[in-house]
Order: sequence, then structure tokens, then C-alpha cells
Amino acid sequence: MPHKLPHLLFDFGGVIINIDYNRTLEAMRQLGSGIEFTQAAQAKLFDELETGHISADQFRAGLRAHYGLTATDAQLDEAWNAMLLDVPAGRLALIAELRVQGYQTALLSNTNQLHITEINRRLKEQYGLQNGIADCLDRVFYSQHVGLRKPGEEIFRHALREMNWEAADTLFIEDSPQHIETARRLGLHTLFLTPPLTLQDALPAALRAFPA
Repeated sequence: MPHKLPHLLFDFGGVIINIDYNRTLEAMRQLGSGIEFTQAAQAKLFDELETGHISADQFRAGLRAHYGLTATDAQLDEAWNAMLLDVPAGRLALIAELRVQGYQTALLSNTNQLHITEINRRLKEQYGLQNGIADCLDRVFYSQHVGLRKPGEEIFRHALREMNWEAADTLFIEDSPQHIETARRLGLHTLFLTPPLTLQDALPAALRAFPA
């Protein structure tokens, strides 16, 4: 009997696109802000942006009100986007090859409209992807659009329902331990990408080891 291919559920930041949160912290400090957040925790303002409960304009207004900033919209956007680094071509090529082999793929990302717009602009400019990262996978699930965030269980359930996937048949690739914990609790298989591991380093071996 042929080996059943697992479904692949990818995180975005730290898995497909390289991220450096410190660059945004430093850029905000240059604007006069004592803003603080980490990969594991962030203030309510950021959660509200990432779940679509506030607009980009409300987010900027919140930054000014909470952190005493007087920066322009363009300056705030530039600082907020400073954490976004590159999307290596090899990662996109690996995902493309896996899709050719018959793997179903989806993205599950905590993100916001400012980052989505900027990343997709770069992907269109660099790789000719007219719809950004959505051109590289079968589906994308952004927290901004779903109205839910990881590590909450419901956003995982939402993605599985929409894809008609079973948790036991799905491999979740992620770089945040709290999100890995939720996925495991729900019965997904997981690949925890910790530096210096990259997608190209770790995913092929994880697929070979996936239970038949």
C-alpha cells in the first residue's frame, strides 16, 4: 500500500520568512518608544491588530497614545515592518516541490494587515508572486482574517476544518514552543524549528519519519 502523505501546516515567521523582532524594537526606540514584546508575549494592542479587532489606523493611534510617540504613519509602518527579513528562495522551492509530489499545504500565521501587505509586496517584486505567499500554498489562514490567534486551540481547529484534514494526518511546522504545545495537545504531529535549523534542514527528515 502506498505511503499516505501527511498534510503540511506551516507557520510563516521564522519558518518561511526570516524574522528579527529586535529590529522593530530598536526602530521603535529610535522613534522614542519604550515598546516591548517578544515571540512569546505581547501587549493587548498587538493582539487586537493581529485578530482584526482594530484597523491599521487604530493601531498607529494606539502606539502614539500608549507610548507617547509623535511619529508619522510612514515612520511607524517602517519601524513595525523592520522585523521582516528575507524569504529564502530555497524554502519556496522546497514547498513547491512538495506540492508537485502531492502534499497538501496550508499556512497558519499570527500576522496583521501591515505585515501581510509588506511581505506580499516584496514577494511580488522579488519572485513575481502576484498574490504573495498565497501563490505558494493551497490555503493561507491569517489570524487577522480568522479573528483568532495561536496558541489558542480554535484557530487550529478552524484550519483543520477548512482543509478537511485530520489532526493525526497533519504535520505542523513552527518555531514558537507555545504553539507547538497546543498543536501536540490537539493531536497534530509537530516539527519544532529552533535555530540554527531551517526548513530545508529539518523538513525532509521529518517527512521520512512521519508515521505510515
